[in-house]
Amino acid sequence: MNKSSGNMPRRSFLKTVGAATAAGTVLGFPQVIPSGVLAAAGKPGANSKLTFAHIGIGGMGGGHLGDMVGRMKRGECNVAALCDVDDQHLERASKVAGPQADVYRDYRYVLERKDIDAVIIATPDHWHGVQTVHAAECGKHVYVEKPACCTIEEGKAMIAAGRKNKVAIQVGSQGRSTGDAYAACRYVANGMIGKVTRVDCWHYASPGDGGGNPDSEPPPYLDWDLWLGPLRWRPYNSRYLHGVFRWFLESGGGQIRDRGAHVMSVAKYVVQADDAGPVTVAATGTAPTKGLWDTAVDMQVIYTFKNPDWVLTWNQPGKPVPMENGKMHGYGAVYHGGQGDLVIWGGDGGTNTEKKAREWKAPAGAKEVYRSPGHKEDWFNGIRTGAKTIMNIEAAVGVANLCILGNLSFILGRKLQWDQAKQEIVGDDEARRMMSVPQRYPYCL
Repeated sequence: MNKSSGNMPRRSFLKTVGAATAAGTVLGFPQVIPSGVLAAAGKPGANSKLTFAHIGIGGMGGGHLGDMVGRMKRGECNVAALCDVDDQHLERASKVAGPQADVYRDYRYVLERKDIDAVIIATPDHWHGVQTVHAAECGKHVYVEKPACCTIEEGKAMIAAGRKNKVAIQVGSQGRSTGDAYAACRYVANGMIGKVTRVDCWHYASPGDGGGNPDSEPPPYLDWDLWLGPLRWRPYNSRYLHGVFRWFLESGGGQIRDRGAHVMSVAKYVVQADDAGPVTVAATGTAPTKGLWDTAVDMQVIYTFKNPDWVLTWNQPGKPVPMENGKMHGYGAVYHGGQGDLVIWGGDGGTNTEKKAREWKAPAGAKEVYRSPGHKEDWFNGIRTGAKTIMNIEAAVGVANLCILGNLSFILGRKLQWDQAKQEIVGDDEARRMMSVPQRYPYCL
């Protein structure tokens, strides 16, 4: 197997990474590895110190790498491999991780390795489903950034792969693992605002694209074909990446599939509705009028739930509620109950709630809810014991489906009916066809 080693001289770095990529493009998906050689749920490997690989190490992926390298230096784990389609990301990350971490462009080489117990995936959204399924099929435990998936069929495949291969999957909606989210969940679960009838999420609008960038050849440090992966092929344009992929429906889905995956994740946790899905989804909004980006600039989505009956709304832009210190927050949600309201600001790592929930003292006999020890710690526990993680793949796909259905309703301009038990749109053949999209071979489910 051609691969570049962290031990090589830095001047050889890019040349060798390119050679590994060239070899990888002619290979099929790697052979599935027997789960017995890996640390599996409830069965740690012979070495109790887990070995990790990182797939996608720009942006949020760089943050994950820094965190795991810190843990490695404390003797808690090993970081053995780094993978990214951008050589500049790889070169920076290699310096952070150290010489023991091999570098790759093609994630399939990482999944071949029998010494890798788990992978942390922080690639663009359109890669999440494919890479998670492939990793699970190779017996790897998975931490994957939100949103879990870009299509409904991807989500089904992720759930099936996780269950079949008995791996722990944690999705990076880390707001659930914050102390304030726990406090809010416990407060609501004990009836302190009464029965929740409505949750109104707010977020600022998506940016518009000024346009003006022509298609061009990709830069020499970027493997454009691997960046596209499962997406239809198209010429390179700098307006597609990095980061700005979020403003394309096929690769990012806009604010609702980015921050919505945080805010609505916390909402379903607080309302204890992970197993519930809406019966109807109705979206309105404004599409961009120029440039390449095509996600909704402004958008409102109304999700109606039954048994129990409540309504969830996504408002972009919505009406923000000032924090208790008087500052404004760009996103959050108001929880309306029969006996009062509760505000939760944020929804990601910066989640905050009101003082009344934070300082509430539970009386004897109060209902308890699960409290995460930390988002990664919760995942590690799932790897070692088989316990379900706080943002497990079933829960994360449920949240991602909210985002996906909102965008589909916006695109089609009509209300959609959803069957939660079947995980399908009903009564609308055109919308049903949009539950999946073709994926380019070999980067497909």
